[in-house]
Amino acid sequence: MTVRDMRQILFSLLLALLLPMAAQAQDVRDANYSMIGRVDSDGTVRDRNYSTIGRIESDGTIRNRYNSTVGRVESDGTVRDRNNSTLGRIESDGTVRDRNYSTLGYVKSEGTVRDSSYRTLGYAVNVPQKYAAILFFFDLLR
Repeated sequence: MTVRDMRQILFSLLLALLLPMAAQAQDVRDANYSMIGRVDSDGTVRDRNYSTIGRIESDGTIRNRYNSTVGRVESDGTVRDRNNSTLGRIESDGTVRDRNYSTLGYVKSEGTVRDSSYRTLGYAVNVPQKYAAILFFFDLLR
């Protein structure tokens, strides 16, 4: 076995170990770092007791625990309720705005969630910004 073969084997083993970790659920925590829920890799949203409270699908559809559509996040970041009324918008930089364009807060790229006064509301590390914004600022899954 050559050194190159060994490197390929080691690289394959490393990938086999790391890929499942990347696909695991991510915790959502409050400002005190207490777990308030989690988002599974498939978009399933769970409360702190691991009960399913909803799902955010890859196309932006938001469903409640009964699989009823309760809203949608459009590709431009617009958040709509079940009646297609605009609730707000999630900007590409993580700024979250209401329907009147007032700033509700921010979801930072590293996962910190802050209100409009920059007070920390919680943490959603490795959770997509749009998902974190839905959980912290729009009351669609409650």
